[in-house]
Amino acid sequence: MTPRNTASAHWLGLEGRVCVVSGGASGIGEAIAHGLAQAGARVAVLDLDADRGDAVARDLRALGATALFARCDMTSETSVRAAAAKVQAELGPCHALINNAGVLRSGNLADVSLEDWNQVLSVNLTGYLLCARAFSQAMREAACGSIVNVASISGRFPQTGSGAYSASKAGVLLLSRQMAAEWGPHGIRSNAICPGMIRTALSAAFYQAPGFEASRAAVTASRRIGEPQDIADVAAFLASPRSAYVNGAELSVDGGMSSMLMDMVPRPGFNQTAQA
Repeated sequence: MTPRNTASAHWLGLEGRVCVVSGGASGIGEAIAHGLAQAGARVAVLDLDADRGDAVARDLRALGATALFARCDMTSETSVRAAAAKVQAELGPCHALINNAGVLRSGNLADVSLEDWNQVLSVNLTGYLLCARAFSQAMREAACGSIVNVASISGRFPQTGSGAYSASKAGVLLLSRQMAAEWGPHGIRSNAICPGMIRTALSAAFYQAPGFEASRAAVTASRRIGEPQDIADVAAFLASPRSAYVNGAELSVDGGMSSMLMDMVPRPGFNQTAQA
């Protein structure tokens, strides 16, 4: 866990608040869990991977945070409700839920198996709804809470070869706004994050190929690949009281990649991006 400026962390106002991170055992979810712990939150890590999830919770506790792990199948309402009950009993009422658990199965629309299609939607979309229902009960009682839904720029732009994933993330964006509209009157905010190209353990090997990172960085305005911490910082802000009037928003955290479309069109004498 990278040291932070204490004053900056306290600025978020998350000290002692219970924050739940689904898919918190690795990658972006693990970074979010660490970021929330650094801000003083009491963190619950939810994941299907019990060994890795328990290790993350132990790491957080070793660093002085209050944390627990709950094994959870995001596709099972029974499992999600059991996890919510455990968090409530051991940490207290949930203040913020970060919906992050997800899976990716490759396949074009013409040939992706129905099994893969259903699994991706069940985890990436239905799982978000199940977690939001279970953990929003405490928020509703307190008339205060935040739900942060980790989507993807793939939910805004088609990505060939992963139609189920793109469709699921597009669904997350509308689901997030629906939550904001329906639950906002009860004091619950819902916002979405759309990560761009983020370097995680699953993708790290790709960046070892010569020229791969440079070619990807070239299509971002910031000219770099994102790190899990880039998403964690935004998630912590949206989870915190500092974003109290941010509701129904969709924040792209992609280094400006979604603003580079026209620069991808070759214009001799004007740009080099398309050839980079």
